[in-house]
Amino acid sequence: YLFMCVLLSDSSPSSSSTPVSGCSSPNDSLPNENGVLPAAASLSHEVTAESELGSLKLGRVPVVSGASPVLLPLGVEEQSGPLMQPVLILEPSGLVHTPLLAVPGLGPVPLQFSASGPHKPLSRTRSEPLPQSPRALHPHLLQQQQHSAQLLERLKQQTHLGKLMSKSSEKPRLRQIPSEDMDSEEVGPSAGDAHQGRVRAESQRELENQEEQLNLQHTLILNQSRLWETQKQLQQLRRQTAHMETLAVPMMLGAAHRPLSRTQSSPASTSLTLPDKALPLTTAPEPPQSQPRFTTGLVYDSQMLKHQCTCGDNSSHPEHAGRIQSIWSRLQERGLRGQCESIRGRKATLEELQSVHTERHVLLYGTNPLNRLKLDNRKLAGILSQRMFVMLPCGGVGVDNDTIWNEMHTSTASRMAAGSVTELAFRVAKGELKNGFAVVRPPGHHADPSNPMGFCFFNSVAIAAKQLQQKLSASKILIVDWDVHHGNGTQEIFYNDPSVLYVSLHRYDNGNFFPGSGGPAEVGSGAGEGFNVNVAWTGGLEPPMGDAEYLAAFRTVVMPIAQEFSPDVVLVSSGFDAAEGHPAPLGGYKVTAKCFGFLTRQLMALAGGRVVLALEGGHDLTAICDASEACVSALLGLEIWNDIMSGKLCHNLVQSVNCEISVSGQYWSSLKPLMGTVGQSFLGAQRKDCEETDTVNAMASLSVGVLTNKSLVDEPMEHDEDSL
Repeated sequence: YLFMCVLLSDSSPSSSSTPVSGCSSPNDSLPNENGVLPAAASLSHEVTAESELGSLKLGRVPVVSGASPVLLPLGVEEQSGPLMQPVLILEPSGLVHTPLLAVPGLGPVPLQFSASGPHKPLSRTRSEPLPQSPRALHPHLLQQQQHSAQLLERLKQQTHLGKLMSKSSEKPRLRQIPSEDMDSEEVGPSAGDAHQGRVRAESQRELENQEEQLNLQHTLILNQSRLWETQKQLQQLRRQTAHMETLAVPMMLGAAHRPLSRTQSSPASTSLTLPDKALPLTTAPEPPQSQPRFTTGLVYDSQMLKHQCTCGDNSSHPEHAGRIQSIWSRLQERGLRGQCESIRGRKATLEELQSVHTERHVLLYGTNPLNRLKLDNRKLAGILSQRMFVMLPCGGVGVDNDTIWNEMHTSTASRMAAGSVTELAFRVAKGELKNGFAVVRPPGHHADPSNPMGFCFFNSVAIAAKQLQQKLSASKILIVDWDVHHGNGTQEIFYNDPSVLYVSLHRYDNGNFFPGSGGPAEVGSGAGEGFNVNVAWTGGLEPPMGDAEYLAAFRTVVMPIAQEFSPDVVLVSSGFDAAEGHPAPLGGYKVTAKCFGFLTRQLMALAGGRVVLALEGGHDLTAICDASEACVSALLGLEIWNDIMSGKLCHNLVQSVNCEISVSGQYWSSLKPLMGTVGQSFLGAQRKDCEETDTVNAMASLSVGVLTNKSLVDEPMEHDEDSL
């Protein structure tokens, strides 16, 4: 085939050119031997040109091979510009050349092409509908080829074009087009008038022939361009068809198809077979967008795993990434994750953090070297200079002897924990989820407004409670903390807030167990007096507290006060370091996983079941995995725990619980009737309650019966009086 390209003159005012257009995707490029253009050909292989040759317009034409330029005359109507325009007549060659494309403003750009060869699949493509089917493209290709052949034959019959093609290697000579001024100067009374007329007529005929040749060449080029585009689409369709066949996905081709709709991504099925007959291309109905199930919500994010000591040894750090990783794996192994709705965690904003913590604390421990670039340097410079770190025995860095610090990841993990608990609490409070469990770290209940401590940087549960108050107008929030350590940070944050009831069950030992706070006399201050309840276990580990003691405390203190308070939402600082398996320095108690599940079930009777548990402490991996499994099972309503209700109580329980009842009974009237039942087991107290209920019902029935008999005896007398 013949191809041509018009190179425009920069000096011609009648011609306009556009810059070389770049490829928008690999689909626009011609393949070389490997199917893609090399880096040198990253510029476009097309030149956009517009030139008025009389009524002739030239558009985008592909450049296939090079040839020498030939100057052809323009129309006589263009007076202001040059009379000749350079034209390239492109001739195919049997040799493989690397043509140079001359672009104004750029140097020669080599282009490489390949007539054939395998194409490797392109990695990036544009989003386009599938091209027409091969059955629809073949007649169109044949028609284009026949039409192109006819035009080529007509072109070869032109003698002038043949001469030009045979002399393409020679520099063409310019022929000056006669003008009216020239004719007027050369006209004379001699016999040369006839000669001038013949020359003018011959030049006019030659000009007309050349214009006709240009029109034919232009038509041929346009047809070849369309044919090339069609072939490219056909090749793309063949590659897509071959790729789909390798995946064994049926492609049903037809004469027409409706536009494809976007569907969800899913692996290709290998069990499908191609149909025997061609069917119209149809798409499966788009599945409805999945809505969150009204069930238990789970939240977890792998960014919290990056909070690690720089020493790289987890054996000397009880709070490490394996805690939440093990819990998340256990929930998956037991099939509980599939029954829950997993939500995406998020980082708490600086504003959310400052609803609980001071600005100084947030900037110190909520930023890292990367996001500090976006903050006020003058403010940060003074604050960061106040940071104090300690060198840990392991060789790492910490904010105290227990709490490690990783300059790049601790702030992100801490904010992710706080934001994830807040997000889960919002979903539950708004009724999108039934309840929830947050698998997060580092913990938070020891962090007070201005200091990190005890592995904690930001008080996640306190931040969630503050956000529920500020953004969802929650009027009453209950926070239950059953971590073996007292939540000193949470107590301080809400110590004078009557809208938040804080109840903690923890090992106290008269202030000799970390952190040393949480005595029974700490009841709150100001308007919040009475809304801080501490069930402070005393007596050490002789014997250690277990299921019976925790159940008795729930029955006699926690649940009566909570029911009287009637919260809108229940948040649980769910530390599992009171579970059996923790050594004495970290807990030493013997609470079973089933007991934690039963306590969760008890709390689900409050606030319409809107209960959110957030992981706090707990460092024995088996114990915390068992306890987490039991709590999630309780939230899903899967288990019943009858075998933990009849345990024997230790003498330390009676002393600790009676002390709390005597203090909190001044503020909560529901506690006073329970003073004498502390020594009973949960099952024993339940039986006694049933017996008392039966006695009351029997007495009520007897009273109703006596009144009924009396009314029957008195009725005739009243009748007699009426008759009289």
